[in-house]
Amino acid sequence: MPSSSAARATDVLVRPVSLGSLTVRNRIAMAPMTREFSPGGVPGADVAEYYARRAAGGVGLIISEGTYVGHASAGTSDRVPRFHGEDALAGWAGVADAVHRAGGAIVPQLWHVGMARAVGAPPVPDAPRIGPSGVPLDDSEPGRTMTRADLDEVISAFAAGAAAAEANGFDGIELHGAHGYLIDQFLWAHTNRRTDAYGGDALSRTRFAAEIVAACRRAVSPDFPIIFRMSQWKMGDYRARLAETPQELEAVLDPLAEAGVDAFHCSTRRYWLPEFDGSDLNLAGWAKKLTGRATISVGSVGLDNEFLKTFQGQGSGVAAIDGLLDRLERDEFDLVAVGRALLGDPEWVTKILNGRTDELTPFGAEALARLH
Repeated sequence: MPSSSAARATDVLVRPVSLGSLTVRNRIAMAPMTREFSPGGVPGADVAEYYARRAAGGVGLIISEGTYVGHASAGTSDRVPRFHGEDALAGWAGVADAVHRAGGAIVPQLWHVGMARAVGAPPVPDAPRIGPSGVPLDDSEPGRTMTRADLDEVISAFAAGAAAAEANGFDGIELHGAHGYLIDQFLWAHTNRRTDAYGGDALSRTRFAAEIVAACRRAVSPDFPIIFRMSQWKMGDYRARLAETPQELEAVLDPLAEAGVDAFHCSTRRYWLPEFDGSDLNLAGWAKKLTGRATISVGSVGLDNEFLKTFQGQGSGVAAIDGLLDRLERDEFDLVAVGRALLGDPEWVTKILNGRTDELTPFGAEALARLH
């Protein structure tokens, strides 16, 4: 018989949730994690098996690793998958089919790195680094400020990716608007110094993202789910913030919700930390309260340290999820995305639900070196 803690986990986690036309079988998502196991940008059978293994292990919604949209400056590696071109899309169709056969749902994360692109990097070495104002996130050289034509091309690339996702059997899309990549570079005042309609106050800085959402919404069925991933922190600046108050956060999120976002995926480094003074709500909790849209929380779920330790070659021990269950029980947010815990143990969900926590495989940095 399952333990009382396992029974509680089942009661809380095994509840269906709707995102547009999609019904997710439970409250667990797989967080997007860049793996770089797609040579030439084409995901193969090993990638399909990797995602299907997590679906078979009980994950309700797979959010794929970031995958480049069809724009020359979108990427910075020829081993990160792309979401354009006949060969890559055929590979992704195989991934979607494998996940569905394993009982899960899957959305691709559509991505443009913007100024995070390395000079001369593949997959298009001579493509320029571009951004809202050409401002780098670190001490690297400046890039090119995007023109109106650049904006239109990138918006069209995201819309084409959305249409391709629906045409190739995916259950929705996620737009990567977090961590200091292109969409987020427009949202963040530090990298957006524009003086036209796409820069200035929060509403103007949100315009580019909202136009991408609206273009994607037009490109797919009316109830095809659109998830928007956002964060306060950036890959090079963990103290960065888009919003210092709930009101400032609302100014960013409302235009996106109105443009057609069904759910906000709110990336934090530790899901249990409150976002603003005076409330225990985390970022996902605030996004749900302010917009009324579904939200996904994330951040060191099931682990005893945060992901930054991974970059230092450290693994993580197993941690209890009672605090997570408390938040889900009171519907602070609707789903929780699990990252490294699922890299360490593809059966993490099944083991949690069946009280087999003593059998959980801890995450070790060696998990990043292979697809399993």
